[in-house]
Amino acid sequence: MSDSVSTGFGRLRAMTPARVRLDAAAGPTPLGALLDFQEAHAGARDAIHARPDWDALAAALAPLATIRVQSQAVERSIYLRRPDLGRRLAEPVDLPRAGHPLVVVVGDGLSAPALAHAAPVIAALRPALPELDATPVILAEGARVALGDDIARRMGAAMCLMLIGERPGLSVSDSLGAYLTADPAPGTRDSARNCVSNIHRMGGLSPEAAAARIAWLIGAARKLGRTGVALKDESGTRPAGALAP
Repeated sequence: MSDSVSTGFGRLRAMTPARVRLDAAAGPTPLGALLDFQEAHAGARDAIHARPDWDALAAALAPLATIRVQSQAVERSIYLRRPDLGRRLAEPVDLPRAGHPLVVVVGDGLSAPALAHAAPVIAALRPALPELDATPVILAEGARVALGDDIARRMGAAMCLMLIGERPGLSVSDSLGAYLTADPAPGTRDSARNCVSNIHRMGGLSPEAAAARIAWLIGAARKLGRTGVALKDESGTRPAGALAP
């Protein structure tokens, strides 16, 4: 292999935490790379099966109030086998119904470590969304994205922002995703949501950058009256709430 090609792959590796052509000669996998892969695989498995420290998260969100809820997937093994149960609230549940303009739900999803980014995202959102101070943050265990629809309907919320641990990969196991849904209700299709993904500090979106994008989408969704395929993310080119004519 020429030096120029080798240098080209070196530049690619410097741009991403992903594995880029470990051995161009197609020989045995280098021991260091093999051990690194095995460590990453173990980290991904741990992220899926770990249980969040909900008390620590509630403390990090203070002074915002929090409410704990549980999906019908009451055990991790059930959660992994029955995605449908992760979309429904376990009963009984007592949620305040006050016609909130926006409810924020933090769900464990497929990565408990990803929830370390949730409090910084919410903290960065508060200056742009003062209504967050009057609405409790819902902490949802055994959650799938659509669990937020059930929660928001019960609370009479016009919009739901679900922050949830994304499926871990072999480069990043603590990535957080944000899903915004207008007029949420059980049965809402994924095409009716906007997603801001890859919120992490290993080359992804920082919590601050993610919050700026989410705030723009919320402003735009309120002006348009919809989220999902009807709302294009132009947060890098337009002021908050400004839509194309």
